[in-house]
Amino acid sequence: MASGSTAGTDDDYEALISTTDVELLKRVWRNEKAAPEILRFETALIQRTRGQIQLMEETIEEFSSSGIDPLTVSLYQMDLDRTQYLLRSYLRTRLQKIGKYMFHISNNPEVQNRLSEQEKGFAKRCTEDMERHLEESVLSKLPDNYRDILKQSIISEENDMVPEPQLDTFVVCKSRRFLGPFQLDGSDELLEMKPDDLCIIHYKSIKERVQEGEIDLV
Repeated sequence: MASGSTAGTDDDYEALISTTDVELLKRVWRNEKAAPEILRFETALIQRTRGQIQLMEETIEEFSSSGIDPLTVSLYQMDLDRTQYLLRSYLRTRLQKIGKYMFHISNNPEVQNRLSEQEKGFAKRCTEDMERHLEESVLSKLPDNYRDILKQSIISEENDMVPEPQLDTFVVCKSRRFLGPFQLDGSDELLEMKPDDLCIIHYKSIKERVQEGEIDLV
Protein backbone atom coordinates (compact mmCIF):
# COMPACT_ATOMS: atom_id res chain seq x y z
CA MET A 1 0.00 0.00 0.00
CA ALA A 2 2.77 2.38 0.95
CA SER A 3 4.60 1.51 -2.23
CA GLY A 4 1.55 2.43 -4.35
CA SER A 5 1.29 5.76 -2.56
CA THR A 6 4.97 6.39 -3.17
CA ALA A 7 4.58 5.57 -6.83
CA GLY A 8 1.65 7.98 -7.10
CA THR A 9 3.61 10.77 -5.47
CA ASP A 10 6.54 9.97 -7.71
CA ASP A 11 4.33 10.27 -10.78
CA ASP A 12 3.05 13.65 -9.59
CA TYR A 13 6.59 14.81 -8.99
CA GLU A 14 7.79 13.65 -12.39
CA ALA A 15 4.85 15.38 -14.07
CA LEU A 16 5.79 18.64 -12.41
CA ILE A 17 9.51 18.36 -13.00
CA SER A 18 8.88 17.69 -16.69
CA THR A 19 7.18 21.07 -17.09
CA THR A 20 9.10 24.18 -18.07
CA ASP A 21 8.50 26.12 -14.84
CA VAL A 22 12.08 25.78 -13.62
CA GLU A 23 13.38 26.97 -16.98
CA LEU A 24 10.87 29.83 -16.95
CA LEU A 25 12.01 30.77 -13.45
CA LYS A 26 15.63 30.71 -14.60
CA ARG A 27 14.75 33.04 -17.47
CA VAL A 28 12.85 35.61 -15.37
CA TRP A 29 15.60 35.42 -12.71
CA ARG A 30 18.26 36.15 -15.32
CA ASN A 31 16.22 39.01 -16.78
CA GLU A 32 15.63 40.51 -13.34
CA LYS A 33 19.31 40.39 -12.41
CA ALA A 34 20.43 41.96 -15.71
CA ALA A 35 17.74 44.65 -16.05
CA PRO A 36 18.55 48.04 -14.50
CA GLU A 37 14.90 48.52 -13.49
CA ILE A 38 12.46 46.26 -11.65
CA LEU A 39 10.39 44.10 -14.00
CA ARG A 40 6.85 42.79 -13.67
CA PHE A 41 6.38 40.29 -10.87
CA GLU A 42 5.58 36.87 -12.32
CA THR A 43 2.71 35.99 -9.98
CA ALA A 44 1.43 32.80 -11.62
CA LEU A 45 4.92 31.37 -12.15
CA ILE A 46 5.98 32.06 -8.56
CA GLN A 47 2.83 30.44 -7.20
CA ARG A 48 3.41 27.33 -9.31
CA THR A 49 7.06 27.21 -8.29
CA ARG A 50 6.18 27.36 -4.60
CA GLY A 51 3.73 24.50 -5.11
CA GLN A 52 6.40 22.53 -6.92
CA ILE A 53 8.88 23.13 -4.10
CA GLN A 54 6.35 21.87 -1.56
CA LEU A 55 5.77 18.70 -3.60
CA MET A 56 9.53 18.16 -3.90
CA GLU A 57 9.95 18.47 -0.13
CA GLU A 58 7.11 16.01 0.53
CA THR A 59 8.53 13.56 -2.01
CA ILE A 60 12.03 13.70 -0.52
CA GLU A 61 10.66 13.22 3.00
CA GLU A 62 8.60 10.22 1.90
CA PHE A 63 11.51 8.69 -0.01
CA SER A 64 13.85 9.14 2.96
CA SER A 65 11.44 7.41 5.33
CA SER A 66 10.71 4.59 2.85
CA GLY A 67 14.30 3.47 2.42
CA ILE A 68 14.61 4.63 -1.20
CA ASP A 69 18.13 4.52 -2.66
CA PRO A 70 20.09 7.47 -1.18
CA LEU A 71 21.43 8.36 -4.65
CA THR A 72 17.87 8.83 -5.91
CA VAL A 73 17.03 10.97 -2.90
CA SER A 74 20.14 13.09 -3.45
CA LEU A 75 19.14 13.73 -7.08
CA TYR A 76 15.72 14.92 -5.98
CA GLN A 77 17.40 17.08 -3.33
CA MET A 78 19.62 18.66 -6.00
CA ASP A 79 16.54 19.63 -8.01
CA LEU A 80 14.97 21.10 -4.89
CA ASP A 81 18.11 23.07 -3.97
CA ARG A 82 18.39 24.49 -7.48
CA THR A 83 14.76 25.62 -7.57
CA GLN A 84 14.95 27.15 -4.09
CA TYR A 85 18.12 29.02 -5.02
CA LEU A 86 16.53 30.51 -8.15
CA LEU A 87 13.40 31.57 -6.30
CA ARG A 88 15.24 33.12 -3.36
CA SER A 89 17.70 34.93 -5.60
CA TYR A 90 14.88 36.27 -7.79
CA LEU A 91 12.96 37.62 -4.79
CA ARG A 92 16.11 39.00 -3.14
CA THR A 93 17.13 40.84 -6.32
CA ARG A 94 13.73 42.49 -6.50
CA LEU A 95 13.87 43.57 -2.85
CA GLN A 96 17.31 45.10 -3.42
CA LYS A 97 15.95 47.15 -6.32
CA ILE A 98 12.98 48.27 -4.24
CA GLY A 99 15.31 49.37 -1.45
CA LYS A 100 17.50 51.29 -3.92
CA TYR A 101 14.71 52.97 -5.89
CA MET A 102 12.00 53.26 -3.20
CA PHE A 103 11.22 56.95 -3.82
CA HIS A 104 11.17 56.49 -7.58
CA ILE A 105 8.76 53.58 -7.18
CA SER A 106 6.51 55.39 -4.69
CA ASN A 107 6.07 58.27 -7.15
CA ASN A 108 5.52 56.12 -10.23
CA PRO A 109 2.18 54.23 -10.39
CA GLU A 110 3.25 52.30 -13.50
CA VAL A 111 6.28 50.88 -11.70
CA GLN A 112 4.20 50.15 -8.57
CA ASN A 113 1.90 47.99 -10.69
CA ARG A 114 4.85 45.70 -11.45
CA LEU A 115 5.17 44.74 -7.76
CA SER A 116 3.45 41.98 -5.85
CA GLU A 117 1.20 42.96 -2.95
CA GLN A 118 3.91 41.95 -0.48
CA GLU A 119 6.48 44.02 -2.36
CA LYS A 120 4.18 47.05 -2.35
CA GLY A 121 3.93 46.76 1.41
CA PHE A 122 7.71 46.44 1.69
CA ALA A 123 8.24 49.50 -0.54
CA LYS A 124 5.79 51.54 1.55
CA ARG A 125 7.51 50.60 4.82
CA CYS A 126 10.96 51.35 3.37
CA THR A 127 9.84 54.77 2.14
CA GLU A 128 8.21 55.70 5.46
CA ASP A 129 11.23 54.54 7.48
CA MET A 130 13.67 56.44 5.25
CA GLU A 131 11.57 59.61 5.33
CA ARG A 132 11.42 59.48 9.12
CA HIS A 133 15.15 58.82 9.41
CA LEU A 134 16.10 61.68 7.07
CA GLU A 135 13.70 64.07 8.79
CA GLU A 136 15.07 63.31 12.24
CA SER A 137 18.78 63.13 11.37
CA VAL A 138 19.23 65.68 8.56
CA LEU A 139 16.28 67.65 7.21
CA SER A 140 15.15 69.11 10.53
CA LYS A 141 18.56 70.79 10.85
CA LEU A 142 18.47 72.42 7.38
CA PRO A 143 16.91 75.74 6.32
CA ASP A 144 13.27 75.49 5.27
CA ASN A 145 14.12 75.81 1.57
CA TYR A 146 16.15 72.59 1.68
CA ARG A 147 13.91 70.28 3.68
CA ASP A 148 12.31 68.47 0.77
CA ILE A 149 13.28 64.79 0.57
CA LEU A 150 12.76 64.59 -3.19
CA LYS A 151 14.23 67.95 -4.32
CA GLN A 152 17.48 69.78 -3.65
CA SER A 153 15.53 72.95 -2.89
CA ILE A 154 12.02 74.33 -3.27
CA ILE A 155 12.99 76.02 -6.55
CA SER A 156 13.84 72.68 -8.20
CA GLU A 157 11.28 71.80 -10.87
CA GLU A 158 11.95 68.05 -10.77
CA ASN A 159 12.58 65.43 -8.10
CA ASP A 160 16.33 65.71 -8.58
CA MET A 161 17.21 63.89 -5.36
CA VAL A 162 15.49 60.66 -6.33
CA PRO A 163 17.73 57.83 -7.62
CA GLU A 164 16.30 56.33 -10.80
CA PRO A 165 17.28 53.24 -12.81
CA GLN A 166 19.78 54.00 -15.55
CA LEU A 167 17.84 52.81 -18.58
CA ASP A 168 20.65 53.78 -20.98
CA THR A 169 22.85 51.05 -19.46
CA PHE A 170 24.32 48.61 -21.98
CA VAL A 171 23.03 45.05 -21.66
CA VAL A 172 23.68 41.77 -23.45
CA CYS A 173 20.48 40.35 -24.89
CA LYS A 174 19.28 37.42 -26.97
CA SER A 175 16.28 37.31 -29.26
CA ARG A 176 13.75 34.53 -28.71
CA ARG A 177 12.32 34.84 -32.23
CA PHE A 178 12.72 36.82 -35.42
CA LEU A 179 12.38 40.54 -34.71
CA GLY A 180 12.48 43.53 -36.90
CA PRO A 181 13.51 45.57 -38.32
CA PHE A 182 12.71 47.91 -35.41
CA GLN A 183 13.97 51.37 -34.59
CA LEU A 184 16.40 51.89 -31.76
CA ASP A 185 15.53 54.43 -29.09
CA GLY A 186 16.80 57.94 -29.92
CA SER A 187 18.28 56.84 -33.24
CA ASP A 188 17.30 56.43 -36.89
CA GLU A 189 19.12 53.09 -36.97
CA LEU A 190 17.08 49.94 -37.53
CA LEU A 191 17.91 46.62 -35.92
CA GLU A 192 16.91 43.15 -37.05
CA MET A 193 17.38 40.11 -34.83
CA LYS A 194 17.06 36.43 -35.63
CA PRO A 195 16.32 33.72 -33.03
CA ASP A 196 19.24 33.31 -30.58
CA ASP A 197 21.07 36.36 -31.97
CA LEU A 198 23.21 38.03 -29.28
CA CYS A 199 23.48 41.81 -29.13
CA ILE A 200 25.00 44.48 -26.86
CA ILE A 201 22.62 47.42 -26.74
CA HIS A 202 21.14 50.16 -24.58
CA TYR A 203 18.49 48.65 -22.33
CA LYS A 204 15.97 51.39 -23.09
CA SER A 205 16.03 50.41 -26.79
CA ILE A 206 14.69 46.92 -26.01
CA LYS A 207 12.86 47.59 -22.75
CA GLU A 208 9.38 46.95 -24.16
CA ARG A 209 10.48 43.78 -25.95
CA VAL A 210 12.00 42.39 -22.75
CA GLN A 211 8.74 43.05 -20.91
CA GLU A 212 6.81 41.35 -23.72
CA GLY A 213 9.04 38.27 -23.58
CA GLU A 214 10.47 38.70 -27.09
CA ILE A 215 14.03 39.32 -25.90
CA ASP A 216 15.94 37.81 -22.97
CA LEU A 217 18.79 39.44 -21.09
CA VAL A 218 21.96 37.43 -20.63
